[in-house]
Amino acid sequence: MTEPLPEFPYHPDPIATGAVVPSDTTCVCCGQARGYLYTGPVYSVDDLADRLCPWCIADGTAAGRYEATFTGGAVGDDVPIEVFVAVAGRTPGFPGWQEPQWYFHCGDGAAFLGAVGAAELAARPDAIAPTGGRRPGMASGRKTLRRLVVQPLQGVT
Repeated sequence: MTEPLPEFPYHPDPIATGAVVPSDTTCVCCGQARGYLYTGPVYSVDDLADRLCPWCIADGTAAGRYEATFTGGAVGDDVPIEVFVAVAGRTPGFPGWQEPQWYFHCGDGAAFLGAVGAAELAARPDAIAPTGGRRPGMASGRKTLRRLVVQPLQGVT
């Protein structure tokens, strides 16, 4: 029987974003097969790709044991160390066509809700406003703008 996934305040639905998938694979960190596996980026000396369960990420065991982080960088100022540690070491990351960065604002992290294209962003001008209207260039000749939708969380540590 699969146990409920741990909660990730800064990545509320990692199954919907594809960062966590159903799997019978045993986690290299805890040695258990819990029914799910993390498939996002892992920054570590060890090869941990597709080998960690969400529980070892959520409780910080994977970050501590392997000196691993799950996001490529951070954007924002005046972030308490507790928030940065929660995002970098206890939150599933996400892949991107360039190295993904996690955004911070007003001393808190943003929540990753998923990747979207230009059509979805056109319907959400509030998602573009925090970037100062800057939009990234097109990738690989595609005319689909890929941006990450984030929402600041209040009071989450």
